[in-house]
Amino acid sequence: MSKPASLPGLAARAGFTWRAGDGERRPLHAVLLRGVADAERLIDPLSRALDGSGPAVLPVDAALPAARISQLLDAFQPDAVIGPDGEARTRSGSSGVAADTAVIIGTSGSTGEPKGVELSAAALTHSARASLARVGARPGEQWLVCLPVSHVAGLQVLVRSLVGGTRPAVAADASAGALAASGCAHLSIVPTQLVRLLGEPGGREALAGFSSVLVGGAAAGAAALEEARAAGIAVVTTYGMSETCGGCVYDGVPLDGVAVREGGDGRLRISGPVLMSRYHERPDLTAAAFEHGPDGGREFVTSDLGYVDGGGRVVIRGRADDVIITGGHKVVPGEVSAVLSTCPGVREVVVVGRPDREWGERVTAVVVPADPADPPGLELLRMHVSARLPRYACPSEVVLTEAIPVLPSGKPDLASLKVART
Repeated sequence: MSKPASLPGLAARAGFTWRAGDGERRPLHAVLLRGVADAERLIDPLSRALDGSGPAVLPVDAALPAARISQLLDAFQPDAVIGPDGEARTRSGSSGVAADTAVIIGTSGSTGEPKGVELSAAALTHSARASLARVGARPGEQWLVCLPVSHVAGLQVLVRSLVGGTRPAVAADASAGALAASGCAHLSIVPTQLVRLLGEPGGREALAGFSSVLVGGAAAGAAALEEARAAGIAVVTTYGMSETCGGCVYDGVPLDGVAVREGGDGRLRISGPVLMSRYHERPDLTAAAFEHGPDGGREFVTSDLGYVDGGGRVVIRGRADDVIITGGHKVVPGEVSAVLSTCPGVREVVVVGRPDREWGERVTAVVVPADPADPPGLELLRMHVSARLPRYACPSEVVLTEAIPVLPSGKPDLASLKVART
């Protein structure tokens, strides 16, 4: 783990826009990063991208297959590629990016084709300031990076640090020892890391030493959150996506300046200064992603089903495109997972739909048992769900596993869970 010295914060600098003439395109540099350990290499290029003194940046995971890296570079056409060794290789044919773009985050659409989420410095820094204010971060308090900074959650740890006037510490291995030795006040992790740390000797104590522990990227199980809070861990659940500069709803409450509402189709709409500018060179996707809200403002249409309860808190039901159709009934996997996460004997759970000749899809619960020697059975899981949801939402299959497979972003690998036993 490394812990570099602090540096002047972006909050002390003037302006956050690219210094160019009207209509001028901004250069784009891709930075290849070897996992979390390489996070420091992005700090200075990111700082220059945010304050307008350097090119926009495209962080890329160097561990991706070579074909995928080539696909990303072909799709986004950076002017230069900075390799893991720090050497810059220029590319021909680039047209740059819009003048207001500071960062591009590459994501995959449903077809696997890369989408480039263009984020402005204004959006990123507003998100960072709102996050710092919400968790009560004080000047000089450091963040610990233990997420890949090629994804928005890890990137935003760097932005918060820059805005707050510090350099983050970096822990490539998010172990209890690394967390305890970091001396940091704030941490951002995914649910899988939370569960593993809670089960690791010294993990609870290490987590309890942070002033805030942001948990996002996927839905965190109720049992893990309850266990964490009972241990005195200042855990904060976050909801958001690349298109909203990462988490924009903390513990169900939107960050300052952000508004969330349910649309007529049940999908959540988000508005506010944290929204992306556009998808890179995809006006068709950009147009489909935005609507005019009731007040005429710009709203991002998410892929998530949810609502705002009577107390103004945002409740996430699950993804619209993950809905399971079983026997003609629609089942939202996130709702079933949320219920099963409170079932005795369940440590972690993900619910997916698997093909079934009779029912179309069967509701499958992939469970990490709290006690591998005494795992919860299918009947217990079904009884637990049937007391809270319609019977058709009850799992018809349970798969026990030692760990939920995850993607590099930390989200559960749903595609693999749908087709193969764990």
